[in-house]
Amino acid sequence: MTTYSRRDGDETSATVISDRIRARIRSASRRFNANDNISEFIEPGEIDALLEEVAGKMEAVLESLVIDTENDHNTNQTARRVAKMYLTEVFKGRYEPAPPVTEFPNAESLSELMIVGPITVRSACSHHLCPIMGRVWVGILPNEHSNLIGLSKYSRLAEWIMGRPQIQEEAISQLADVLMEKVTPNGLAVVMEADHFCMHWRGVKDTGAKMINSVMRGAFLKDATLRREFLSLISKE
Repeated sequence: MTTYSRRDGDETSATVISDRIRARIRSASRRFNANDNISEFIEPGEIDALLEEVAGKMEAVLESLVIDTENDHNTNQTARRVAKMYLTEVFKGRYEPAPPVTEFPNAESLSELMIVGPITVRSACSHHLCPIMGRVWVGILPNEHSNLIGLSKYSRLAEWIMGRPQIQEEAISQLADVLMEKVTPNGLAVVMEADHFCMHWRGVKDTGAKMINSVMRGAFLKDATLRREFLSLISKE
C-alpha cells in the first residue's frame, strides 16, 4: 500500500493516500458521497497511488473470500484489475473533472424542441455495486440566450455523471443540473430507462423488469402539451 510521510509538529506519521484526500475534502467542508465528484481534491500522481491502495485492499477482500490468488492463475492479478476498473473506468466520473464542453451562442434564436437520444449509459448501483445499463433521452427547449452544445457533448456529460456508484433517480437529476447550467434553456427534460443487475443477478432475479424515470425543468414542467410532445416522440424509439 502506498503511504506518505506527514509531519505533525515534531512527529512524523505515515498516511495512506485516501486519508490525505479525505482530509482535504473534510477541511473544505465538502461532501464525498458515492455519486459526488471529488476531482478537485486529487493532486497529480495521486490516482496511481490510490490505485495501489485499492488493489491492496481488494486483495484482502479476495483473501477473506478464501480465494487462493497466489496459485489460482485466473485471480492472480484480479485485485489490481478491479482497482484499475473502478478508478479509471466505471467510477471515473468521481475522480476526473467534467469533460470540456464547447458552447455556441444561439445565433439564429432557435426556440423549437430539440431531442437528443437514446444515449447509451452505464453506471453502478451504490447499494451492491452491480451494473446499471440503460438509455437516456434529453429534451431541450432553447431560448435566444441559450448556449448550444455539440451532440457528442451530451453523451460525454452523461458518461461523466453516470460513471459513479449511485441510484438512477439521483443520476438523472444530476445530469439535468449540469445541462441546465451549460445550456440555460427555457425547458429541459431527461428520461432514463435502465436494467438494474442488482435485481437481475441477485435478490428476486427478475430479468424482465426495467426502471424508467424522468426529470422535468422549466417549460416541460409547466406546459403539458410540450411534455406530451417530448414523451410521444421518444416513445417511437
